[in-house]
Amino acid sequence: MKLLKKIAFITLIASLLLAGCSSSKDKSNKHNERNKDELVLAFDSEPETGFDPTTGWGRYGSPLFQSTLLKRDDKLNIVNDLATSYEVSEDGKVWTVKLREDVKFSDGEPLTASDVVFTFETATNNGSVVDLNGMEKVEAVDNYTVKFTLKKAQSTFVNSLAATGIVPKHAYGADYAEKPIGSGPFELVQWDKGQQLIVKANPEYYDKQPNFKKITLLFLNEDAAFAAAQAGTVDLAYIPAAFSNQKIPGMKLESVQTVDNRGIVFPFVKSGGATADGLPIGNDVTADPAIRHAINIGVDRQALVDGVLEGHGTPAYTSVDGLPWWNPDTIIKDADLEGAKTLLKEAGWKDTDGDGILNKGSLKAEFTLYYLANDAIRQSLAISVVDMMKPLGINIKLEGGSWDMIAKKMYSNPVLMGWGSHDPHEMYNIYSGESAGIGYYNTGFYENKTVDDYFAKALSATSEQDAIEFWKKAQWDGTTGLSAKGDAPWAWLVNIDHLYLVKDELDIGDQRIHVHGHGWPATDNIVEWKWAN
Repeated sequence: MKLLKKIAFITLIASLLLAGCSSSKDKSNKHNERNKDELVLAFDSEPETGFDPTTGWGRYGSPLFQSTLLKRDDKLNIVNDLATSYEVSEDGKVWTVKLREDVKFSDGEPLTASDVVFTFETATNNGSVVDLNGMEKVEAVDNYTVKFTLKKAQSTFVNSLAATGIVPKHAYGADYAEKPIGSGPFELVQWDKGQQLIVKANPEYYDKQPNFKKITLLFLNEDAAFAAAQAGTVDLAYIPAAFSNQKIPGMKLESVQTVDNRGIVFPFVKSGGATADGLPIGNDVTADPAIRHAINIGVDRQALVDGVLEGHGTPAYTSVDGLPWWNPDTIIKDADLEGAKTLLKEAGWKDTDGDGILNKGSLKAEFTLYYLANDAIRQSLAISVVDMMKPLGINIKLEGGSWDMIAKKMYSNPVLMGWGSHDPHEMYNIYSGESAGIGYYNTGFYENKTVDDYFAKALSATSEQDAIEFWKKAQWDGTTGLSAKGDAPWAWLVNIDHLYLVKDELDIGDQRIHVHGHGWPATDNIVEWKWAN
């Protein structure tokens, strides 16, 4: 029924776009049939909680309606946005930010330091995914100077300044998430939940004006988005790899590199423990480093890319592949089945009863791998890994379920998960001993004192650049680390390319490495989008 409604909605949009247009024109020139300053985009995700940065909007892509103090350029360097400059004290605890004095919200009111203070205080009080636990206080020094005081030095605080859109103190209320006012390049016109979002260029925007004055974002599932692209009613559509080989006249396939990764997180400790809520912790099979290392070197990552992702992806070795703080020394030799067999044999794993599954004493080399049941890619990856492990004598049982179900199993069983962010603090969350058992962070209860020491040094650095050396060493320092060369608490599998069907004439600029697929990472640089002719 929902699909029929979507199709009816696409038809309605098509009729509106094509009303009064000549039917003799080619589909590839449909943008000439309507205003050249309008775009129609199809995405498969919708921000169900709305457009409030203090509760998480904009963490995985441009906040569109709001501006941030800092931002990342196409090379992922930190540059100014609302800020003209910022300074960090010698002890790394005080961050002082100078603001532009020419910025107005879309309602014409000026943006000042009080709005910045209000935003960060509200985000802290909301206790949402915006992690500001390290901030002690924020205060306005004057109308255009803000001072942040941290509880202790934290180099990754720069990402809070780059990811938190500023909201107006004078116009923030209970309905802000549905009716946002900001200083970003666009302002909201209409939001029909479950169907579409219409935005228009913000004439008050202080920076380069967008080339498009109106953009309609359609919320369509994969099949409906592809159908809309075939019908020529959208200028860009996000599609899965399964549709990547189907050609559509007048449209090109844009494949964007990502850190939208998928991997298996292992329980790192032996069984016997329990969380405060009584959930079991640990797994005796995956607590054996030989099992974790054998899976890491036995899996054929390129085969997963070619088979499951239709070639649109890359083998994954960490959660930060390709980012400035990635250590390329973490790459290991894939699909070394003989090496994996030797490793297991030397660790005492043998098939003593002839059933094809290895034993070590009374322990069998088998476990259940959980994955999100409604995610086709995760399911396919899981099935493929099961097949790849059989020759090693490792028996993996599969069980799909909802996140609610998985949350009860994930501390004592391997889970196929995914992460991916432009914030190195995510690596700390996934691997730090202090994060063990906190929600979906470090579900395996991994801990390595040397790695934690590198994390502490990275966080206490006074700049992101100074911290990079320690982030890299945490992954692998030549002796130990969180990667497969070290403790192997994860078996990372693939980074998934984000695929878009794009009108031939539409130039979407240089896409930076995309983050996890939440939000609309392709729109990070939407101000630069233009028709090529």
